[in-house]
Amino acid sequence: MQTQKPEHRPFCFSVKGHVKMLRLALTVTSLTFFIISQAPEPYIVVAGFEVTVIFFFIILYILRLDRLIDCIFWPLLDIINSLVTAVFMMIVSVLALLPETTTFTLLGGVFGLLTVASSIADGVLIYRKLLFNPSGPYQKKAVHEKI
Repeated sequence: MQTQKPEHRPFCFSVKGHVKMLRLALTVTSLTFFIISQAPEPYIVVAGFEVTVIFFFIILYILRLDRLIDCIFWPLLDIINSLVTAVFMMIVSVLALLPETTTFTLLGGVFGLLTVASSIADGVLIYRKLLFNPSGPYQKKAVHEKI
């Protein structure tokens, strides 16, 4: 009797994909507002770096390179990236909102805070998937089972 593999849902149509693309869109919007307002360079650099990293994670998952390059534990790397993004964008967004700045800098800060929320949601989503519904090479084994 042959067991059937569960159908793999393409990344673009999964909840994880939607959250990551929302995160990318919010970060790009924040970066755009920072560039338009000629905000201080660290704001632009941090937002630009986050856009680049998120974009590469999306490409990694779309091309399924996470399955091909299995020497790296990608979910943990993705969770760490989500937390680092949340911390850095929180700092940049709060700094953008504090002083008397232009409207576009304020909008960049607001979209940065939305990026923080979506980064935390992305990290929690990946963590919950690992914890409650492991799949692929990350499956949990019973304690008594030999490896």
